[in-house]
Formats: sequence, C-alpha cells, structure tokens
Amino acid sequence: MSIYEKNYIIQSSDVDMFRRLRISKLFTFMQEAAIHHTEQLGAGRAKTLDRGFLWVVTMQHAEIRRLPEYDEKVRLVSWPGKTMHVMFPRYYEMYDEKGDCIISGSALWMLMDMNTRKMIFPDAEGISVEGTLTGREYPLPKPVKPVETDRKVDFTVSYSYADINGHLTNTKYFDIAQDLTGFSKDGKVPSYVFAEYSGEARFGESFEISVKEDDNYIYLSGTKDKKIFSVRMDY
Repeated sequence: MSIYEKNYIIQSSDVDMFRRLRISKLFTFMQEAAIHHTEQLGAGRAKTLDRGFLWVVTMQHAEIRRLPEYDEKVRLVSWPGKTMHVMFPRYYEMYDEKGDCIISGSALWMLMDMNTRKMIFPDAEGISVEGTLTGREYPLPKPVKPVETDRKVDFTVSYSYADINGHLTNTKYFDIAQDLTGFSKDGKVPSYVFAEYSGEARFGESFEISVKEDDNYIYLSGTKDKKIFSVRMDY
C-alpha cells in the first residue's frame, strides 16, 4: 500500500483575511502531493515532463468540514486509485492535530501532449501508477449540472495566473470564484467545492465567465470558443 503524507504549518501566505486556509491553497497542497507522490511511484518528470507530457487535472472536488487556520498544524494524506484507461484517480484527506479528518477530496488526472494539447494514452507510453485501496476513498468527482446564470464577467489570463503548463492555473479558478461572490467577504466557508476543466485558457487569452450566486451556492462557467471550466461552491 502506497500512501503519501506531509505535515504542514499553515503560513500567513496560505490564509485569507479571516486567517483561514485559502481554497486555492488547499487545492495547491493536494495537487503538489499528487505530483510528488507520482514521482516517488516512478512516473515523474523523466517519463512525463521531459518527454513533453503534462499532468493535468480534469475534475476535482472536496468536502470541507473545517478550514485550518493560520499557524495550525495539519497532516495531508494522499494516495492513487486504480488507473481507469486514461484517467488517474487521486484521493486526499487532511487531518488536524486532534486526528480529526477535516477535509476529504478526490480528483481525476490525465496526461496531455505539450505541443498538440491532446490526451496521452499512458499504456502506449509506458507510464503507469499503481493504485492503492484504503476503504476511505472519497467518491470521485462527476460533472455538476449547469445552472442558468444571471451575470457575465470578462477575464484575461495575466502573467501571475499562468502556470508551468502555460495556462490558467487550475487552483486560480477558486480565487476567481471567491472574488466574485459575497460569501467570501462575509467570511463564510464553503462546505463543498467542485471544479471541472474541459478546456484551457492560455497566457494572454481572454474569455467570458457566466456567474450565478444563490442563497447557498455560487456557480461559474467559463467560455472561450467553447466551455473551458465550471466551478461550484456550496455554503
């Protein structure tokens, strides 16, 4: 059984003005855990990035029981599921010092060709990640049903929002969502967060964001020539 664990002390740069871990930072922690663990399992940059293959997240979500706060110690646990044709499942848990699981989540990853931006078939390239079964696997994400939106916002991918893959960092979508909702400025914490990435917005590109904010959720959908992403946060 292969499980990755890492301890964190939540830093000032990790939190918002309410001293709670930012949603974008939470998913950054989870993403980095997946990448580091995948390297340990023999599918690191020598087999992927150095050959022009990029790891990308297609969908991810998390149930948040409580967000850790500034200077709090937490433990992040992550492990891979059994590969599903071209999809690599990944599971996450975050524990506080009392040993309580405060966050559970999962994601679906895939490999993309850096030049063609097309999906890679891992078996054909000799890339594999052995899955682990713990019995604590959080259900894998499924597409969220679109909702009718009532306002639109234009957005351009700036330098600080682009990542190693040359497109809008997947965790930045959560910052965009929280910037557009009144829940955040009121200090409310989402109990559930979901994101689906069906396309990409590269550095310098502009796209339109459609927004719906209701009494207990915010939903965003981004469109360029076609749909790029959707994000939902339930409060």
